[in-house]
Amino acid sequence: MHDIELEQLDKYRFKIPKSYRKGMRVDGIIYADNKFIGDIKKDNAFQQVANVAFLPGIVRNSLAMPDIHWGYGFCIGGVAATDPENDGVISPGGVGFDINCGVRLLRTNLYHNDIKNKIADIANSLYQNVPSGLGSKGKIKLTFSDEKKLVREGAKWAVKRGLGENNDLECCEENGAIPGADPEAVSKRAYERGKQQVGTLGSGNHFLEVQVVDKIFDIDKAKILGLEKGQITVMIHSGSRGFGYQVCDDYIKVMLGCLSKYNISIPDRQLACAPLNSKEARQYLGAMNAAANYAWCNRQVLMHLVRESFEKVLSSSWQSLGMNLIYDVTHNIAKIEEHTIDGKRKTLCVHRKGATRAFGPGSTTIPVKYRELGQPVIIPGDMGRASYLLVGTKKAEIETFASTCHGAGRIKSRHQALKTVDLNNLIESLKSKGIEVRATGKKTIIEEAPEAYKDIDDVVNIVHNCGISLRICRMKPLCVVKG
Repeated sequence: MHDIELEQLDKYRFKIPKSYRKGMRVDGIIYADNKFIGDIKKDNAFQQVANVAFLPGIVRNSLAMPDIHWGYGFCIGGVAATDPENDGVISPGGVGFDINCGVRLLRTNLYHNDIKNKIADIANSLYQNVPSGLGSKGKIKLTFSDEKKLVREGAKWAVKRGLGENNDLECCEENGAIPGADPEAVSKRAYERGKQQVGTLGSGNHFLEVQVVDKIFDIDKAKILGLEKGQITVMIHSGSRGFGYQVCDDYIKVMLGCLSKYNISIPDRQLACAPLNSKEARQYLGAMNAAANYAWCNRQVLMHLVRESFEKVLSSSWQSLGMNLIYDVTHNIAKIEEHTIDGKRKTLCVHRKGATRAFGPGSTTIPVKYRELGQPVIIPGDMGRASYLLVGTKKAEIETFASTCHGAGRIKSRHQALKTVDLNNLIESLKSKGIEVRATGKKTIIEEAPEAYKDIDDVVNIVHNCGISLRICRMKPLCVVKG
């Protein structure tokens, strides 16, 4: 490892100069503060920020958000844009194994007093109705032909089958289906893994969470989003399950072969990549988009199951409960987008690995009803503290390719958490805060302990104070279902 003295540009930005290592094409920029920077150095994730700066065609800077921690190839919290007209590449390591892992947030007409005596019942209903855990299987069984339709249509596939409404699609990034999915670029093994996992939560940090809005930072904007203090929300965090994992695994092997084929020199083989104008890159983009659409369909079905669970406990239709989708956003994807570079509009490939899209007001990528606000940005925290709803900004478009953080960010690995967290103390601590937890195993609860994560308040304060996304409201957990 190389010793480094990060150059502090201002209160919330630290630079890794491209002179740090021979071969870096651009500087690295880490969004953090003095409280976080020590942990970032210990984790060595800054080395991955430097490694990404070697990618051919990288534009402006290699970036990392304040939830930065060590990942595969890119750090979690990493952002990089490459220019296809300047030998730009695409790297599966800049997307991750859980393609289109993302978050959707539902509002309700309910308030805390309406359900405070039914939290345990709601937790039980969610846990019983939503398949969760490693390798979990859903109620929907698909043929290969079904899956090929699904990965083209995304969330619309579920809506067409009565698992939601068209209004849901309007409140999804890409309307719940990104164009360019290529079912033929996906392996038979990926289809095999995906055929029974639509409508499943999965494991690890995936969750369902019933929350109460406990703080409003911008009353007017919160009103446009349909939220006020004391209101109940529901957050869903999941991705493309085994389907997306297999797509990533398949194409990492393909990209490793591209390094010698296209004479690409990088310091870490986990950054294996291919030129955007190559056959291999086009195939990966087609397969990645298919996995992204699988994930949007998965979260659509999960939302349907959540609505059913509330209906069962409260004996009211989800429509009368006002369980409408605020927004659904991805935080593991590479997207072809237009951005302004040196005063000119350019088409770039923006990798967001554990980072959330954050376009500002007026962007045509945003649903019309939110266009004056900026794109809704949903940032989950840990199960013991809070989560946030923010909006994107014009400053993010200028500085970070319209990107911001995606969560709290780990400070302890899952292995470290298992060694240091006492399960009984953790459960008692959560109960003392009025939080009900359901999980498929004790191990998951320990691995996801609040102390394994940075404080979400601190992370969000950084992105808010530096202006790349702005706080609207904070939601505290009432019950959590973990995978």
